[in-house]
Amino acid sequence: MPQNKQILLDNRPQGEASVSNFKLVTTETPALKDGEVLVKHHYMSLDPYMRGRMNDAKSYAQPQELGKVMQGGTVGEVVESKSPKYKVGDKVVGMGGWQEYAVVDAEKGYLQKVDTTHVPISHYLGAVGMPGVTAWYGLNRIIAPKAGETVVVSAASGAVGSAFGALAKARGLRAVGIAGGKDKCDYAVKEIGFDACVDYKQHEDAASLSKALKDACPNGIDGYFENVGGMVMDAVMLRLNSFARIALCGMIAGYNGKPVPMSYPQLLLTNRVKLEGFIVSEHMDVWPEALKELGMLVGSGKFRPRESVAEGLEAAPEAFLGMLKGKNFGKQVVKLA
Repeated sequence: MPQNKQILLDNRPQGEASVSNFKLVTTETPALKDGEVLVKHHYMSLDPYMRGRMNDAKSYAQPQELGKVMQGGTVGEVVESKSPKYKVGDKVVGMGGWQEYAVVDAEKGYLQKVDTTHVPISHYLGAVGMPGVTAWYGLNRIIAPKAGETVVVSAASGAVGSAFGALAKARGLRAVGIAGGKDKCDYAVKEIGFDACVDYKQHEDAASLSKALKDACPNGIDGYFENVGGMVMDAVMLRLNSFARIALCGMIAGYNGKPVPMSYPQLLLTNRVKLEGFIVSEHMDVWPEALKELGMLVGSGKFRPRESVAEGLEAAPEAFLGMLKGKNFGKQVVKLA
């Protein structure tokens, strides 16, 4: 059996996360038992939610255990099988974590075959994976837009935001993004198809950003997909229409443990706003429908997601920390094979 490089959570962050929180080890891959498969990972996913799990605090998911492999999505190939469900060569998506190989119980572990004929395998970690389904659920089940409405998403050039934009435009909506930097805004408009994108880095406060949003959303905002919180959310709140809907997916502004106050909570009442937080793993019933649409958008070339690719397992901690600061462009993955 091959040796397996792994990255463990060695200690918990005190404030901002750092490379020193992680530890690289090499272990022996155990022999397979009946019903198990050995997966060689080609790519692994880096996602903002992982930062929250590094803390030992109450959240929607159990904290990442110390001394254990960092958890996360993976795609790869079955290289040995003792299960009738999978054969050598099958391409699969799973939750193999930050390691080069994973032994998976085919009956109990999460593992699913994927078709790489028209969709590149790495996209099953992004546009045609959890981030894409996250965007789909927030748009369709919470915002539930009507034709002609205006929807806005923060972190618009990222894995979730770009999928949200592609899905919104497929429904004939006015889609407006918020992103950091001219390059990301240009990508959102020219490649994803957003009607407009506002660069939050050009604004020092919520009032200034809100004025720019007024120009981009002349009819106000009917639906908002929130990934960031803080100043960005405050700016959007000032532009919401009556009976607007907010799908609350992430609050990256607070991932280092600092409070994320709202400046205008009264507007939730004034505008009779619906605000709903959600975790996409609690809505597995929608995944088949969502993945079918997302796969068609990507496979047909109507949606061309961008990726930031770090090379090798050792690069994962730096890439992860960079993603939390917006240094990635599109979905952040690590190439392992």
